[in-house]
Amino acid sequence: MKFKSVFDVIGPVMVGPSSSHTAGAVKIGRAALDLFGKPVETVQFHLYGSFAKTYKGHGTDLALLAGVLGYAPDDDRIKSAFNHAKNKGISFSFVEENTAIDHPNTVRIVLNDNQSEMEVVGVSVGGGKIEIQELNGFQLNLSGNHPAILIMHNDRFGAIASVTEILAKHEINIGRMEVNRKDVGEEALMTIEVDQTIEEHVEQELRSAKHILRLAKVMD
Repeated sequence: MKFKSVFDVIGPVMVGPSSSHTAGAVKIGRAALDLFGKPVETVQFHLYGSFAKTYKGHGTDLALLAGVLGYAPDDDRIKSAFNHAKNKGISFSFVEENTAIDHPNTVRIVLNDNQSEMEVVGVSVGGGKIEIQELNGFQLNLSGNHPAILIMHNDRFGAIASVTEILAKHEINIGRMEVNRKDVGEEALMTIEVDQTIEEHVEQELRSAKHILRLAKVMD
């Protein structure tokens, strides 16, 4: 097995006893917040496998909620995430699920602001690394290690080209790109990992591109 950096060996800088159950959990929660793109009023965490069995002892519940609050894995406020969420008026709950899953550290997060709802499935794969595997029923393979944009669009000719042309114009390099759709002609989802941060003016240009419906950013 090859390691990309020393942090793959010694683990991430973090608050908590476990890189998988705390640092990774924070990152999943933060990715869900980034994808939702607005303040959360209600959040429900459905825990599977090892997450469901050990989340209280390992602080996974605190870590997941801290991520949704926007905290980083090394933020001391993680320990008081419950109080911070209550002070912000955020309602939260944790559900232990018994359904068989592919990875033991899996969570399904349902976020709501009383106007819209979003569902994200994330996995903590070890060493503080994560994968976002599902967004509102669309299958993903989002690592969280690079800046990414997720673009919901109409499944029409020219939609993908309108996005890639904007990125090329602003000299933004695409590291990985994936497109999923539920059926021909319906809504589709572009997942694009890039090598640099997407600036606000580029984001606005992408939002106004042909056939684009919604856009969310996930920062590394």
